[in-house]
Amino acid sequence: MTRFDIPVPSAAAHAAALERLDALVKPVGALGRLEELAAWLCAASGQVPPPPITRPRVVVFAGDHGVSRLSAYPREVTAAMVRVFLAGKSGVNVLAREAGAGVRVLDIAVDADLSDVPEAVRAWKVRRGSGSIDVEDALAAGEARRAFEAGRAVADAEVDDGADLLIPGDMGIGNTTVAAALVAAALGVPAEDVVGTGTGVDDAGRARKVSVVRAAVERAGARVADPFELLTALGSACAAATAGFLVQGAVRGVPVLLDGVFSGAAAVVAAEIAPGAARWWLAGHRSTEPSQAFALKSLGLTPILDLGLRLGEGSGAVQAVPTLRAARAVIADMGLLADLA
Repeated sequence: MTRFDIPVPSAAAHAAALERLDALVKPVGALGRLEELAAWLCAASGQVPPPPITRPRVVVFAGDHGVSRLSAYPREVTAAMVRVFLAGKSGVNVLAREAGAGVRVLDIAVDADLSDVPEAVRAWKVRRGSGSIDVEDALAAGEARRAFEAGRAVADAEVDDGADLLIPGDMGIGNTTVAAALVAAALGVPAEDVVGTGTGVDDAGRARKVSVVRAAVERAGARVADPFELLTALGSACAAATAGFLVQGAVRGVPVLLDGVFSGAAAVVAAEIAPGAARWWLAGHRSTEPSQAFALKSLGLTPILDLGLRLGEGSGAVQAVPTLRAARAVIADMGLLADLA
């Protein structure tokens, strides 16, 4: 397996940040999580205060899944949503504009002919859809690594273009089932504990999802010990591309703000592929899907926001961007106790 050169955030900058935070015009620790985030940003940038966050970028990896029959929505929604992203009318488009973040959508595995959309959207397409993981592999041999490398290349392109904060987004009917399967297999958690209601299925629909995830994990067997085999058997091209995106953000030393259940599942796999990469990741928000809680616990991450969101797209994470900017402003602009007259 490829070895990745993951930089280590600056311990010296982190210590200096904590010292400065304690010296600000406030009781020690009075700004709670904002102080923790400020110190984290200092460590990531290697300086106190950290530079402003000026170019956050959301990349939405779109694709269909063979288990989309379990969703409350038909898979045709995925292709339609790609066009909505391009029109700037999706949830994440609207919320990203408020946060001053750019949005890019990529067709990684949409099961539709999107020849009418810009070629740049289709440049990294791996396949159309994926296998139904309860009865067959999601991907063919080699496709997981191909998608992973696509995600890395996309992260490089964004960083080279000036991105200083990366946010992975997702769009694909059926992806909460895939996320649950990845987390269940990677962490050894029972299917019934990680499966939620996704797009809003009823109790019977959730029971069907549990059955599918259980069957999928049993079918994959010992293959799940290898992260690329795990992605091949139970994941999707979108999950593999997201994992590559997360890893390369860490390689480049650029903070990554995870979104919800899908990016959380991809992060669990990415952390196996590139140990140490999670040092560069933050959890933007708490999803209502239960598998995310297991994923974040395994990664040692605590969500910044908890707004009861379950849209995906990067929409939850992008709302944490103003909080990160506030944390940075605290350490950059507050006065010092020593300067009080």
